[in-house]
Amino acid sequence: MAAESKKYISQEKLSTHNKPGDLWISIQGKIYNVSDWANHHPGGELPLLSLAGQDVTDAFVAYHPGSAWQHLDQFFTGFHLEDYSVSEVSKDYRKLVNEFTKMGLFENSGHSVHFYLFLVAMLFTLSIYGVLCSDSGWVHLGSGVLMGFLWIQSGWLGHDSGHYQIIRSKKVNRFAQILTGNCLAGISIAWWKRNHNAHHISVNSLEFDPDLQHMPFFAVNSKLFSSLASYYYDRKMNFDAFTRFMVSYQHWTFYPVMCLARINLFAQSFLLLSSKRLRVKNRIQEIFGLLVFWIWYPLLVSYLPNWGERVMFVVASFSVTGIQHVQFCLNHFSSSVYVGTPAGNDWCENQTNGSLNIVCHPWMDWFHGGLQFQIEHHLFPRLPRGNLRKVAPLVKELCKKHKLLYTSVSFYKANELTVGTLRKAALQARDLASPVPKNLVWEAVHSVG
Repeated sequence: MAAESKKYISQEKLSTHNKPGDLWISIQGKIYNVSDWANHHPGGELPLLSLAGQDVTDAFVAYHPGSAWQHLDQFFTGFHLEDYSVSEVSKDYRKLVNEFTKMGLFENSGHSVHFYLFLVAMLFTLSIYGVLCSDSGWVHLGSGVLMGFLWIQSGWLGHDSGHYQIIRSKKVNRFAQILTGNCLAGISIAWWKRNHNAHHISVNSLEFDPDLQHMPFFAVNSKLFSSLASYYYDRKMNFDAFTRFMVSYQHWTFYPVMCLARINLFAQSFLLLSSKRLRVKNRIQEIFGLLVFWIWYPLLVSYLPNWGERVMFVVASFSVTGIQHVQFCLNHFSSSVYVGTPAGNDWCENQTNGSLNIVCHPWMDWFHGGLQFQIEHHLFPRLPRGNLRKVAPLVKELCKKHKLLYTSVSFYKANELTVGTLRKAALQARDLASPVPKNLVWEAVHSVG
């Protein structure tokens, strides 16, 4: 009798509620109106905007602990989704989430965060000591290298803290975020969370995933040559003459650009925090943290004896951190991409198709910061990095059972695949720029690289 009194709407009707101010989603067949909640959502408004008008049960399960379910009733519309069903892969995925929860894997950090905080402190101290207490140019160069490794390790901590609480106390956890991100690395943790949440929800969507929107420098697929719209940056990604030129040589410029990629992160942090249009929680706190960085870092560089050593120090610190920027690209650049809105009910398929794992020994886990288990991380983003290796066999079993893609290669091979992807798109861009018949000289020149 109770079932007969339920009110239903079709998937077609639900899909019309997908605009700012009119955002409806389905979770386990119940329809929720999250239009007003979008401005208060801890993960930002972008995940809701990207998945609105769809069933988002798997994404909700992936990103929210069990305690979040009790808050859903306040958004319930009274409607249920017509013909709601759960795929076999989703059933097994949700079973794994429940098993991991019972095992306490989401609660246990799985790695010694205090050790990494101590490591960051030691790298910072040694780098400053080398600059202030030595007259040797080689020591100053080494101090720049140590600064780069400091930024890498602080980056892993920032990445972790953006997904789960790395320290039990919320206040101390927030302090650690601002300290390691804004103050020590010059990167706004608010920007990082906004960008990274959008990436996870819409992994490898050329229009929605900001981690694939790097024009004019890089285009991972020729579909970007159509000047697609970026729904993250809210602008058109123009494929003009300058972009075509840059993309044509992107497989050569990839590593040099990665050495300077940190400049873009600095710029994106300032753009977000200075934006009047975008909502930023704790904006003043975020800005203060960046100001701390832009006081101590230039001041430290100024203590070097001459401009040659100052430039050397900055280039060394930026270049070493470029290793991490390369790592960010390896997991996704060579994976399959698509154009359009991410699908909420194909969570497992989207995450596995768009991600690539790096094979490494356990003693090298510190180097990859958890990104070596990218598939596991994307399926279970709340899972602490120290537990990713533990669940990898179960994830492989899930993928094998449901014929999901599970790509795992060596670090060298991942670089090879990434450069190969960039080279393929580069040659396609050259074809667009050179529609005239090709001669043997053209073939010889453009077959290299």
